[in-house]
Amino acid sequence: MKKNILLYLLLIISVTTGAQTLSVSVPSHVSVGENFRLSYTISSHNVKDFRVGRIPRQLELIIGPNMSSQSSIQMVNGHASSSSSVTYTYILCATKNGSFVIPPAYVNVNGKTVASNAVKINVSGTAPKTNGAPRMHDDSHGDLRVDNSGTAIKGSDLFMKVTANKRRVHEQEPVLLTYKVYTLVELTQLEGKMPDLTGFHTQEVELPRQKSYSVERVNGRPYRCVTWSQYVMYPQMTGKLEIPSIIFKGTVIQQNRNIDPYEAFFNGGSGYTEVKRAIRAPGLSVQVDPLPSRPAGFSGGVGKFNISAQINKEDVKSGETVNIRVVIGGNGNLKLIKQPEINFPKDFDTYDAKITDKTKLTGNGVEGHMIYDFMAVPRNTGEYVIPPVSFIYYDTGTNSYKTIYTQKLNLKVTKGFGAVGGSVSDYTNNLKNKDIRPIKQGYANKHANNVNFYGTSTYWTVLGCLFLGFIALLVAFRKRALDNADVVRLRGKRANKIAMKRLRTAHRLMISGNDADFYDEVLHALWGYIGDKLNIPVEKLSRENIAEKLAEKHVDDNTTEQFIAALDECEYERYAPGDAVGNMGRTYETAKTAIVNIESVMKSSFKRPKWFAVVLLMLLFSPVAGYGVEKNNTDIEYSKGNYQRAIKDYEALLQKGPSSDIYYNLGNAYYRTDNITRAVLNYERALLFSPGDKDIAFNLQMARSKTIDKITPKSEMFFVTWYRALVNMITADSWAVVAVVSIALALLFVLLYLFSSSTLYRKIGFFSSLSCFLLFVLANVFAWQQKQLLTKRNGAIVMSQSAVIKSTPSKGGKDLFIIHEGTRVDVTDSTMKDWKNVRLADGREGWILSSQIEMI
Repeated sequence: MKKNILLYLLLIISVTTGAQTLSVSVPSHVSVGENFRLSYTISSHNVKDFRVGRIPRQLELIIGPNMSSQSSIQMVNGHASSSSSVTYTYILCATKNGSFVIPPAYVNVNGKTVASNAVKINVSGTAPKTNGAPRMHDDSHGDLRVDNSGTAIKGSDLFMKVTANKRRVHEQEPVLLTYKVYTLVELTQLEGKMPDLTGFHTQEVELPRQKSYSVERVNGRPYRCVTWSQYVMYPQMTGKLEIPSIIFKGTVIQQNRNIDPYEAFFNGGSGYTEVKRAIRAPGLSVQVDPLPSRPAGFSGGVGKFNISAQINKEDVKSGETVNIRVVIGGNGNLKLIKQPEINFPKDFDTYDAKITDKTKLTGNGVEGHMIYDFMAVPRNTGEYVIPPVSFIYYDTGTNSYKTIYTQKLNLKVTKGFGAVGGSVSDYTNNLKNKDIRPIKQGYANKHANNVNFYGTSTYWTVLGCLFLGFIALLVAFRKRALDNADVVRLRGKRANKIAMKRLRTAHRLMISGNDADFYDEVLHALWGYIGDKLNIPVEKLSRENIAEKLAEKHVDDNTTEQFIAALDECEYERYAPGDAVGNMGRTYETAKTAIVNIESVMKSSFKRPKWFAVVLLMLLFSPVAGYGVEKNNTDIEYSKGNYQRAIKDYEALLQKGPSSDIYYNLGNAYYRTDNITRAVLNYERALLFSPGDKDIAFNLQMARSKTIDKITPKSEMFFVTWYRALVNMITADSWAVVAVVSIALALLFVLLYLFSSSTLYRKIGFFSSLSCFLLFVLANVFAWQQKQLLTKRNGAIVMSQSAVIKSTPSKGGKDLFIIHEGTRVDVTDSTMKDWKNVRLADGREGWILSSQIEMI
């Protein structure tokens, strides 16, 4: 056969589940001179445009890429299922010691580009030669060999073992059947199907499609072995039941050593041949004993089970729907049990139960929960007791029948006005056709652990600076008020303004050509300015007094002489002949310059402090001191549908510090993988840091709608609900910012009240300051409560499938009720290591094992 049979040396059936992934297989360590295989496998036939990353030159390419495809068919209880995969294979040779990285490869699958992971290969040591040819690397370290063409394959070289975890069971008790392959030769392909088994209900356990061989010694020889398939079988008949033998068809590679492998490759031939080999998996028998005499009401359940019940509300109106959820969980033949029955009162209208299967098949059998939602409508008022629901099953641990019960349910029905609906299942149905909101992409806010703006030294420093600023402004405004009360000082301050007003009037007179009035106005401006500025009465105004007073004000002689010269020039030009317009223009400029020079010299050099503006900037930006911003580059894996990889990346980011955005994105990734419990946990954590985020709240509700327990919180007064909503509207740090801004405004309004001359402004200042101060107090209270929620976390999520709540912290305590994975509880007592006292939203309390919950 002229095929590239060398490809099959790498092919171990590889079909991934869920989202398409390009898996890569390569040894982590090889020696110099050793050939090894690099293969990429994807579980689809609709592939094209395969591109491998740049292979380092120290890893010499010998052969490749060669493409092979494989399909397999499996039969379970008469139902056929098929799988297919495509593999690209390279043969490389290590030529130099060192550590080398092969970048990701890419392939187009159904129009979508899929990437593999990058792989690292360590090369060290030198491989021994085999008959003068390069040695092929083998990770198993078993005695694997490629025989010469025509060599007989013995039964001890390749065989299968079939084992059952139990050979004697009761009817309906699960049996785990395992098929395992052992080989000393190069087995590349194996096909076989399970025949229809008489007397068994059979389900195949889902194993990884990427088979991984291990080494196991049999009769002193190291074999490569792999668990090929597993089945969970529930016997439906009694007696000795036979599991027949199965013939598998295997393909073994043998080498034709008479052909040069390089010549075979370049000439289109091959140095390898395929040998078909039939491998018989032996049959075995299982003794099935009948169950003891079955009691009345037996559910048909065999295994280990628990049962719980809950009602969506205890107070309803007549005509309103009531939902009762009964949950049966555990390990056993859950899919084959009978539906439990509820004894509703006679005047209740009842409907068929809605059944939800939340089980999964594992090596231990079927595990999980069967959920039964019963809906009823009470027609008459009154107080009703719905009796406990019983469930009878055969316990394989004690080999006896057991009867377990739910708790009784109380219901109070008041007079209503017809059907109003509003059940939990209605709410769930409303969410069923909706999807979670998308992830938050780009930069993610990171929160420092237990470090917030509120209550820190920065917070109190900002408040202290605000009060210091208020005192400074109070002193400044008080000084200004005193200055306004000093008439003489006020005249001096207004001297420049009045003089400039007169000069503007003189300028208009100059333009109109009225020289007599112009000079009078300029002289009034000069004499009036200096009299008001220096507080010199009119009768004492003289050039000598002006010079003396200016000297007392520390005005230099040059400036004094300029001002007196301006007076002289004005009086001289008034009567000087010549160009009247030119004289007035020169006089105007001289007078204006003289006033400006004196004003600039006498003006106080004091400038208002800028530190208060700095404090305000600190106020605006200091709240982010407890946060950081980090670019989030892991969203690309989520957008590609690689949710498991995204989960690892998000969790790695959280190692650097908590972030509401990353917790939210991690919750989305878990939700997409149907891990609802982990999704709820991470949404709850995200909500701690961003309690007002509507996206987080919505996705949390979506995840809760998929959990088993539907717990109705205890009723509370409407204003308590409003208060909680107000507190949770923003974070503790945001409330701290509100507090700081409100106290700053309150202080400013106090200044407005104290120093405003308008009655209206004083009223505005008084009432506004009171309002802002009240807001400051409330914001601090809300921030304190939010910080308590963040630092003293008492919320937890149930992580185990079922958790029994005990009356006392011991396994021998009385069972109170059962809750299931994904349910939120509040820890009220954590003083014991192995037990926690918890309270549910509906008020029920009890003790739970610490290992069954995880703190939010």
